Amino acid sequence: MDIKTVNINTPSMQSIVYCGDGAFSALVPDLIAGKDVFLVTDSNVYRLYSQLINDTFGGCPAYILPAGEKSKNERQLLSILKAMVAAGLRRNSVVIALGGGVVGDISGLAASLYMRGIGIIQIPTTLLSQVDSSVGGKTAIDLCGVKNIIGAFYQPQNVIVDPMFLSTLPAREIRCGLGEIIKTGCLNGDIYDKLQANSLRLKDLSFLKEITYDCIKHKAYVVENDEKETTGLRATLNLGHTTGHAFELYYKRKSHGEFVLIGMYYELYIAVKSGICTDEYAKSIIKLIKKVISVPSYGDAEKACLLSKYDKKNRKAAEISMVVPESKGKTATVRLPSEQYSAYIVGCAQSLRSKK
Repeated sequence: MDIKTVNINTPSMQSIVYCGDGAFSALVPDLIAGKDVFLVTDSNVYRLYSQLINDTFGGCPAYILPAGEKSKNERQLLSILKAMVAAGLRRNSVVIALGGGVVGDISGLAASLYMRGIGIIQIPTTLLSQVDSSVGGKTAIDLCGVKNIIGAFYQPQNVIVDPMFLSTLPAREIRCGLGEIIKTGCLNGDIYDKLQANSLRLKDLSFLKEITYDCIKHKAYVVENDEKETTGLRATLNLGHTTGHAFELYYKRKSHGEFVLIGMYYELYIAVKSGICTDEYAKSIIKLIKKVISVPSYGDAEKACLLSKYDKKNRKAAEISMVVPESKGKTATVRLPSEQYSAYIVGCAQSLRSKK
């Protein structure tokens, strides 16, 4: 059994990420043995893995979220907390977050709030949550139509990344995870080279298992060196997210990772037009993006741009800040007046339409 570990040492917690086939069955029973646990999962995961859940967690108290981003709200957060109170959880209890990014985000926030903080073990079941959202301690809910506006940095005790969960994912969820993987390739030269060398295998589970570990190692390095986004290093993980989040809030029909890919495409256009990124390097990333998703040429992109003002990286009300690719393994921060940003986004959409 080849289970790799990644240690994440931050001022607030020493976390261990276990990654590999069989990690769930080999490690979870021992990690929860003798502990008072509370399970949070969603309706899709419970439907697919009810037998595994019952065999592993027995009759422990549980909260089953309706599947989907709409559940990442204050009402569900309070319902989870009320269920934790009803279950009589104590300071030494442990929350088990078994699911994708929504489950992980809201469970982590609930764990951080309950009695001012109890333990949490993240068990991500989607590609995106395995390569990104389960690692690093960002927890959040959406509020007033703004993504992740309420949250906390709260590190899990452990993260169990088992590729067995990927076998039941629909194609859309694989695309979603690839959004974060390609993003990481823009931040890490070795991962970029591996993606380019395996561009025909991007959706192969054998390749995804391998690249997941690489992405986790990169994120662990970033989190260790900038746990709470104070130096600017962790902000690089938001590459593609400024425009991606705005489009996600406005258009809604795609998943988060798909919008990250779309956001990256539009922001590459800005990087090239601004003289930050060469056309050749941008095209190499765009080729990867187009192997995963067809980028829409939104006709009303300027309306979506209005939502970018809520991005947490912005320092001024009328200024949009984003992280863009510069060269292999390097990024740059761009800050534009909102009017200039909108003009670039509209220009990119028009360029896409002209190519069709």
